[in-house]
Amino acid sequence: MSERTGRSDALLCGDDAAAAPCFESYPSRSTEIGPGFRVRRALPVREHRLVGPWCFLDEMGPVTIAAGTGLDVPPHPHMGLQTVTWLLEGELLHRDSLGSEQPIRPGQLNLMTAGRGVAHSEEVVTPAGGTLRGLQLWIAQPESTRHGAPAFAHHAALPELPAGDAIATLLVGRLVAAESPAAVASPALGADLRVGRAGRLSLPLDPGFEHALVVVSGSLEIDGRRAEPGALHYLGRGRERLEAPAGAGTRLLLVGGAPFGERVLMWWNFVARTPGEIAAAREDWQAGRRFGPVSGYPGARLAAPAFTDRFRR
Repeated sequence: MSERTGRSDALLCGDDAAAAPCFESYPSRSTEIGPGFRVRRALPVREHRLVGPWCFLDEMGPVTIAAGTGLDVPPHPHMGLQTVTWLLEGELLHRDSLGSEQPIRPGQLNLMTAGRGVAHSEEVVTPAGGTLRGLQLWIAQPESTRHGAPAFAHHAALPELPAGDAIATLLVGRLVAAESPAAVASPALGADLRVGRAGRLSLPLDPGFEHALVVVSGSLEIDGRRAEPGALHYLGRGRERLEAPAGAGTRLLLVGGAPFGERVLMWWNFVARTPGEIAAAREDWQAGRRFGPVSGYPGARLAAPAFTDRFRR
């Protein structure tokens, strides 16, 4: 899910990559993105605003939705980023200003490239009631692609491969001989790892990448320390393998990538480089320019919050 509201100042994100392997845990913070719908925001954190090109990671739910009710984020804009939507339970309906209208269910991936500007909505409608749970991530686009045309792709199936006693589903990037069909502009990795019975998680890593993980359920042990839900666990750079004992039912999301190498500004649903770019994008959204309408959404779009050129460091 994306931000309904935001702070007036922008978040300055630089290269905070550790030069060597480490294990650092940062508690996720709870925030509300809609009435009664709270998420746990794992990224960004002050110490590591970026992990490779990954700049945002929300765990949403589990939230129980009563029969006949819906939960959604109305049309809102994005710029300079790619959204990655990965569900664990429930169903979402994606609509955007490109004309896409795509349901997504567990095991499927939605990848939206904002480029110079796109608008979309996310809707949850469950006539019989149910549970919604998943992860929403953003990838900052590099200078070479961030001014390009927006795009949307839905991937109904993704590669799966063994990872010791776990199964890895490859969302983004390459792992062993597998490659995700999701096209991203920077070297990056995203993988969902599931352990059935207690065992050992084992998979190779690119030592040129920095990595981090979020535990969705269960726990595992890394460098003699326990990684559990409710935090971003940062692993640094230089690891050639991830070898970790894991309890039964453990599930986690692993993200990584080459250090991004560009300083970015994040504000509301925009990733930019200068306050002027953010101010212009906000003005365009408020005036109905650039981002386009989201057809079929049964309600009003979101208004942008106020913006100042203060930076949070």
